[in-house]
Formats: sequence, structure tokens, C-alpha cells
Amino acid sequence: MMIDPLVLLQAYSIGVFPMSDDRDADEVYWVEPKRRAILPLHGFHLSRSLAKVVRRDRFRVTANRAFPEVLALCAQSASDRPSTWINHAIEQAYGHLHTHGYAHSVEVWEGEELVGGLYGVALGRAFFGESMVSRRTDASKVALAWLVARMRFGGFTLLDCQFMTDHLHSMGAVEISQRAYLQLLGDAVGGVALGAGTVLSGSGAEASLAFDALARGEDAAGFPSPPSLTVSGPVSGHSIAQLLTQTS
Repeated sequence: MMIDPLVLLQAYSIGVFPMSDDRDADEVYWVEPKRRAILPLHGFHLSRSLAKVVRRDRFRVTANRAFPEVLALCAQSASDRPSTWINHAIEQAYGHLHTHGYAHSVEVWEGEELVGGLYGVALGRAFFGESMVSRRTDASKVALAWLVARMRFGGFTLLDCQFMTDHLHSMGAVEISQRAYLQLLGDAVGGVALGAGTVLSGSGAEASLAFDALARGEDAAGFPSPPSLTVSGPVSGHSIAQLLTQTS
């Protein structure tokens, strides 16, 4: 089954996303939860221990430099997750969205090894988190912290987490009704044109502000001390932690 990229984006714009029952399943079905988990960007909870990890730059964080690898890592089975909902059709569909500039990844590195990260879809001022993965303690939490800080800098208003988990709840996620979610979604994607014949040309200005600096690998050396931000926004662990703890 091939999921058309435009159809996939249109689905997101009305609150629907695809899933599968198993990594090797052939079928894909569409999901619209009655209760939706979101993470308010100014309600992110950065614990003291995680703040220390972020501030000390224990991991190197990038964006959109290893999207296929992050997606493949999220699709792998693990001891606590024998199988995943990311089947091969879904993996291919998000690879196409990434090629068109709508799907984005945040990568977490230990040296030259990819040890965690997350990926999702950006549309207007909304980011739809799809999956995150950790192969080292705190790696996925670091990815989420960087994502939230960069989204705030980029002017995003909605971080959709789809379903609530204990992990997300501990970091500030809340569950809201479908009606409340659709209101937030409409405000976030209201200016995005996705009609028939639309030429897909990337997520837009908000995503560029959020991800481009990390994709280019800008060096944080010499940047002014937080809370002052450069034109590129927070690009060091110290500035990320400073931004998040101002309201956390």
C-alpha cells in the first residue's frame, strides 16, 4: 500500500494519522483518538537531572541529518517493545514526506553513534510527534527537550503527542478532548493550503527556524551566554536548558 504524501498531510490537518498493527503487517488504518495527548510548549517539565544532562552537552544533538536512520531505529523491536506499529508502508510514506520537507528528525549522538532521537511531521505551527527512541539513558528525553525549545523559538503553537504515556506525562504532557484538540489544530494549520493539486514545498517558515540551524550544524562556540539568544536561537545544551527552565 502506498500512502500519497498529500493525502497524509491532509489527514494530519484534520486530526487523523496512520498506524499499523505490526512491523510486518500489510494493512494501514487511520486513527482519530477521542482523547489526545499534547505537550504544551510552555509547560515542558525539565527535571533537575535531565537539565544537568542537557546543560553539560553529554550528547550531541542535530536535526534532519539522519532521518532514515532515526525512523529505522524507531521501527526496530526492543526488549520492552517486541514489535511496532511502523510497518514498511508507513516507513516509506514518511521517507517521502521527509524528501518533500515535511517530516523532520531530531538525532541524538554519542560520539559518532546514533543513540536516540525522534521524528514527526511539521505543518504550519503544528508538530505531530510520531515516535521517539532511546538506546542510551535519557537520549529520547534530550531529543524532546531540544525539540520543545526549538519549537518555541520557531513560533510553533502545538506539539501533538497522540497518545498519553507515563513517559510523556512526566515531562508535562496533558490529555485533552478531541474538540479541544481540533480547535488548537485549526489555529495551528489554518493558513496551510493542501487542496487538490498542491505542490508540496516544505513545512514553512516555522520549521525552518526550528530545524535549519541544527541541520547545518552551527557551532555554539562563541555564542552569547543565555538567556540571550542569537539569530539562530538556542543551539547549545546550556541555552536549551536555560530557555526551558525559565518557565518550567
